[in-house]
Amino acid sequence: MQADAVIAVSNYTKQKIIENYGIPESKIKVVHNAIDKDDIPSVEVQKSGEKTVLYLGRITLQKGPDYFIAAAKKALEADPNIRFIIAGSGDMEPRIIEQAASLGIAHKVLFAGFLTGKDIHRAYRMADLYVLPSVSEPFGITPLESVMNQTPVIVSKQSGVKEVLKHCLQVDFWDVNQMANKMVAALRYKELHSELQRNSYDEASRLSWSKSAQHCIEVYNNVLGGTT
Repeated sequence: MQADAVIAVSNYTKQKIIENYGIPESKIKVVHNAIDKDDIPSVEVQKSGEKTVLYLGRITLQKGPDYFIAAAKKALEADPNIRFIIAGSGDMEPRIIEQAASLGIAHKVLFAGFLTGKDIHRAYRMADLYVLPSVSEPFGITPLESVMNQTPVIVSKQSGVKEVLKHCLQVDFWDVNQMANKMVAALRYKELHSELQRNSYDEASRLSWSKSAQHCIEVYNNVLGGTT
């Protein structure tokens, strides 16, 4: 309430701030997160014969890993030749391992643990599809990392990244049937996969932290009355 301006990383976050804190809409400025093409390292990977779907992030309630596993079960019913990788760590990890086992798909789910550095980008490149099933995501930068590694994405409608990444498949985090259907479609139809891959890469390539920084400077200058 005391701030002259509030910077939000997405319109999704802006609405949450308005709803939860009663901040006037005119005081909130949106500056989206970004990614720099030069920050994506060159890595070599050897893909397996199976189509691979990746979850990469904290294994916590906010990130929706339980919905990812539920959708994986349904996707495997439509196409048993899919494998799933969960990369990350968090308080829900034991529960998710148990969920995969109870659904009878433990042999199709690889828990890769916490990844760092180039291993993160190797995971993206090994995958044929990346899924961000977050329950609530202010922005969500991992889909940008994924598409810059030539891997198409499915993102939850409850995330801010969908505002800058239009060439992606979107789904409500709770709709595991639709999530599974879109997983299968993106893997099965080569033209859809190629179009998502090409267009999302081009889209993310136009983003940069320099542009986001410039937007922040504009907000600061407006607060200062236009002075530099």
